[in-house]
Amino acid sequence: MGGYVCTVAGGNGGVGKTTTAINLGAALAARGYETVVVDADLAMPNVADLLGVDVDTSLHDVLAGSATLSETLTDAGGLTIIPGETSLDAYAGADPKKLPKVVNTLARTYDAVLIDTAAGLSTETTIPLELADGVVLVTTPDHVSLTDTGKTGTLSEMVDSPILGALLVRATAETPIADIDAEFDFPLLGGIPEDYDAVGAEPMVTNAPDSPAAAAYRDLADELAPVFFEGAAIEAVDLVPREWIG
Repeated sequence: MGGYVCTVAGGNGGVGKTTTAINLGAALAARGYETVVVDADLAMPNVADLLGVDVDTSLHDVLAGSATLSETLTDAGGLTIIPGETSLDAYAGADPKKLPKVVNTLARTYDAVLIDTAAGLSTETTIPLELADGVVLVTTPDHVSLTDTGKTGTLSEMVDSPILGALLVRATAETPIADIDAEFDFPLLGGIPEDYDAVGAEPMVTNAPDSPAAAAYRDLADELAPVFFEGAAIEAVDLVPREWIG
């Protein structure tokens, strides 16, 4: 049995997909699971930038056929990442149809493969969804984000990718959790509070471990670990809203 492939997706940009992939990955790695985060946002990759890591060889090089996968493996303080390249030339040369081979190879080595995706509905989004054993949809409480997340969920269902649930980022005590939960046909995994004190300390779970956001991501990892590694059904996981929201 290979490692679990989790695609972190969302309908629009700036909702916290990359932050979620990084912190979920770091939380799993801290628990002893071999974890890799793949920056598959080919147009605007930013995993390496958020982690302050210099990029020597990128996923784009592999997808262009100019590098091996092993050359891209980058240590980011205990978390392994496969970074992207931000140049337009790199984007033009990368073939997203080669991504399945990359992910399948990683799944034979790692316990968990987390794929950070591009926003919107496109081939670059669809392929990571098709590869997923489970999809985490990231959204903010605003109406546009919730609507676009619903569309991404529909796309996931169209390609037969199981939706683990939606993660609500920038939750506050006033966020109508019950109303948002009722709006989706899939479960709400919980919420990540806005945490200005932890901004810029990625991954927060290791660099700002006492912050509310870090605690939330650790809770998320605890929720999902049985699904990833023990074959538990998502319906069996306790998905009650977290105390730190209110």
